[in-house]
Amino acid sequence: MIPFERSWPYDIIMKDVYVSSCPFCGQDNVLLPLRPREIPDIHTGKKKLLVFPCCRNRVTVVDADQDYLLTDTVLRRA
Repeated sequence: MIPFERSWPYDIIMKDVYVSSCPFCGQDNVLLPLRPREIPDIHTGKKKLLVFPCCRNRVTVVDADQDYLLTDTVLRRA
């Protein structure tokens, strides 16, 4: 079972990966330093350090599907 408190939704728009809001500072429409071609690699087991450009907070992405990034950090309170 996927821990919901460690997941965050993302969108791919014009070959860029966005989150609707930053889980740390709350800024809207954050462009992530992640390419859509990296998501299948993450899904198959490759970990990715993700630094949010708005506030410089870091998480390690351990899995991904078509809608959510799964991290090693609690991003929301369940």
